[in-house]
Amino acid sequence: MVFTYDGSFDGLLSVIFESYRSKSVEEIAEESTYQPGLFGKPIFVTSNPEYSQRVKKKLTQQCGPKIVTMLYHIFLSEQPQVEMLIYRFVRLAVGSSENILENFREPIILQIHRIQKQIHREVHRMHAFVRFQQTQDGLYAALINPDFNVLPLLPPHFTQRYPTFRWLIYDTKRSYGLYYEPRESRFITLDSALPEQLSSQALTEAEKDYQQLWQTYFQHVNIPERRNDKLHLQHVPRRYWKYLVEKQEDYI
Repeated sequence: MVFTYDGSFDGLLSVIFESYRSKSVEEIAEESTYQPGLFGKPIFVTSNPEYSQRVKKKLTQQCGPKIVTMLYHIFLSEQPQVEMLIYRFVRLAVGSSENILENFREPIILQIHRIQKQIHREVHRMHAFVRFQQTQDGLYAALINPDFNVLPLLPPHFTQRYPTFRWLIYDTKRSYGLYYEPRESRFITLDSALPEQLSSQALTEAEKDYQQLWQTYFQHVNIPERRNDKLHLQHVPRRYWKYLVEKQEDYI
């Protein structure tokens, strides 16, 4: 049996609920990206809040209150065959008489924990490396290109940190963004793709001056004799340099 769904987390849980009517599941894939084979026809499962909630309730009973959030993070990792990984975990958890999360002898459990650590690391790096730039229309914009789809996990941090500004964090890889204006945030998509960096013409003159001051400060506090490139790359991976004002010369 091959199932397709709408690409949402609740849609995936609805598929898992429906899968219990079948003896086996060969594949679960997002409908928009599924490549049909020569034989067989996939079954599309409509996202059903009731089905999704029943799966969440059962998982919470089996594995504790944090399991749904954990699986949502795994879902956002966009790893190959992540739907089947979550499906196999749910089948394993529901069929166990104990909390399966503590059974590290299971390869699935090890994989789940490994991906979750990667997601947490990427969210932490977004907290540290997101750089807002003030545009001509007064918007503070930041462009990102994370390894994982972590944008849905960023609102709590940034809405609390910048509650009075109007800002946008836009994922150029996935072509959608988190837009915030005081007391309201929402996810948006733009009609045209954005470049990896904002052009200088889009920025205010004050923003350009601030960036120049920051670059000058960074150059003066940097001590060449104490430079440790290996340690520096561990804390600030090169793929983030294009978003950091102080690293523009090194990135170019």
